[in-house]
Order: sequence, then C-alpha cells, then structure tokens
Amino acid sequence: MNEFKPLPSLPPPASLTGVVGWLHKNLFSTPLYTILTLVVGYLVISSLIPVLDWAIFSANFTGNDRSACESGTGACWAFIGNRINIFAYGSYPAAEYWRLDICFALLVLSFGPQFFDKFPYKMWLGVFSLTGFPVICFYLISGGAFGLESIETGKWGGLALTLMLAYVGIVAALPFGIVLALGRRSEMPVIRTFCIAFIELWRGVPLISVLFMSSVMLPLFLPEGMNFDKLLRALIGITMFQSAYMAEVIRGGLQAIPRGQYEASKALGLSYWKSMGLIILPQALKLVIPGIVNTFIALFKDTTLVLIIGLLDILATVQASITDPEWGSVATEGYVFAALCFWVFCFGMSRYSQSLERKLHTGHKR
Repeated sequence: MNEFKPLPSLPPPASLTGVVGWLHKNLFSTPLYTILTLVVGYLVISSLIPVLDWAIFSANFTGNDRSACESGTGACWAFIGNRINIFAYGSYPAAEYWRLDICFALLVLSFGPQFFDKFPYKMWLGVFSLTGFPVICFYLISGGAFGLESIETGKWGGLALTLMLAYVGIVAALPFGIVLALGRRSEMPVIRTFCIAFIELWRGVPLISVLFMSSVMLPLFLPEGMNFDKLLRALIGITMFQSAYMAEVIRGGLQAIPRGQYEASKALGLSYWKSMGLIILPQALKLVIPGIVNTFIALFKDTTLVLIIGLLDILATVQASITDPEWGSVATEGYVFAALCFWVFCFGMSRYSQSLERKLHTGHKR
C-alpha cells in the first residue's frame, strides 16, 4: 500500500497579500467601494494639485520684503522666514535668545525619547521634565539670578510663551484635578461640598472670563501696594480652570473601577491613601488616558485667549505681523504657519497617548 503524502502548502494568492491585498480588501472589495474610492480619489487629487502648486511649486521662500513675492502666484513663505524669530521668541531681547534656545533643547531632550519604546532612562527623563526642567527654564527665561539679566514678562511671547502656558497648565492641572476628583467622592461632607462647588464654579464660566477677571478685576480686590505679575495671574487662572475639567475626567475613571477593587483593597487592610495610590488611581488613570490628553490638547489651544490680557502668544504675534504694510497681504501664510505649529504639538500629544495606551493595555479592550 502506498503511503499517503500530504501535498505541500502553497502560499496565498498575490491578490490577498502585500499592498495589492490591502488595496483589494480596503478600497476595491466591492463594486460600491470601488466607485467610492475612484470618486474620493478624484476629489482629493483635483484639490491637492492646486494646494501643492500654491504651497510649494509656485511659492517664494526667500526675500526681505513684499517685492520678493510679487513675481509669483504662490505662497510668500519669505514672510515666515523673515519673521521666524518674532514668532518663536516674541519681543524677547535678541541678545538673550540663547536662553530660550536652551529651554527648547531641554524640552526636546526631555520629551522626545518618550516616543521611543526602547529608549533607556525614559523614567529619569520624565522625572527631570517635572522637576529640574521647570526650575532651570524659569531662571533662564526670567533672569535676575546667576548673573543673568532680568527680562520682564511683558517681553515674553511667541511660541515660547505658548509652550510655557501649556506646560505649566498641564503639569499643574493634573495633580489638582486628581485631588478635586477624590474630594468630590469623599465621604466627608465639608470636603465634598467644597470640591463640588469649586468644580461647578470654574466649569460654569468661559476661560476668557477667567483671564479677564484675573488680569483686570483681581488687582482691584488686592490690598494697596500688593500686585501679582500679569503672567502669573494668567497661569493661576488657566490652572484652576483646567483643574475643574480634569477632575471630571478623572472622576469618570474612578467610577469605572468595579466596586470589588475597592472592597479588595479594604480586605487587604490598606489605608485610604495606599488604596488609592496603589490600586484604584493607577487603573482609573489608565482608563481615562484619552480624556486626559483631550483636555491637554484643549488647554494647548486655549492658550491663544491670553491675547485679551495683553500677552502675545504665537497666534497673536502672527496677527500683529500680518498687518505690516511692508509685506502686504500675507494673512493666509501667517495663519497656515500658526495652524501648523498647533497641529504638530497637538498631534504629537495624541500619538504619545495612543502609544501609552498600547503599552499599558492589559486586556480591558477587545
């Protein structure tokens, strides 16, 4: 009797693997999908070609005034190149740009490695970004110590001011939000009532009103001769405002934790703070990472509202520059540049949150 020999396995058809397989599965799997793909592709290409022509092929990239852009029909990126220092540093003295450059470099060195899973010393860099980095940049930017010239906050502006407002607001709002969320769920009536009142008060008013009150009205209630720096008042207002929203995001995570987790921590004999710090909060924060990052992104974009109290962030510096008659009509280029800056940082935060979710994923999602 002949012994049965199984046939060798054959590779899958070429139409089901690689780029061809992906296209067939996602774009051309049915006649309807094929028609929709062709229609959308035509609309995208017909719109993309003029945009690319304006932004790249017919654009002007060098020059010192509007005459450099009069010969072309494309974008006048020479305006951005000519004013890039103003957009980045605001009215900060040019001779002291090196201070801000050091802060920008430290920011990249502290947060850049967080996007790479296998980069060593990520934890130490994270600790430095929350402790040493703010202290170093505070003394570098403000001066007045270690032989550095003191620079008044009225001269701070541009992208540097935007990043400063967002960074301080993000770092301060998270711990305040955690405390408020825990206080709102506290069994002590006084603490719970105070936290509820704080959260509902700050969530019930727009940020523009908070900034206006902190800059214009607050000094009227202070004792004579006592005053706070305008930037400091704005930072406090932004932090308190975002803390209220952060508290509600974290409270949602606390309520999503099964009651059995609370009972298990009590059965182990853990105190309230150990239970929260070791068992409940790590799970709750992991569950609401998208909500936390969404709040951070909203805060980053809301920094543009400081214009109403006389602080010139990157958007305000762009708005002030496009009115310069020396350059003519360059509003489109200016706003596109500002939008690109905001998109880069917001997209970076979004991608990092997704990476963090995948790293901390323990089977809750399916």
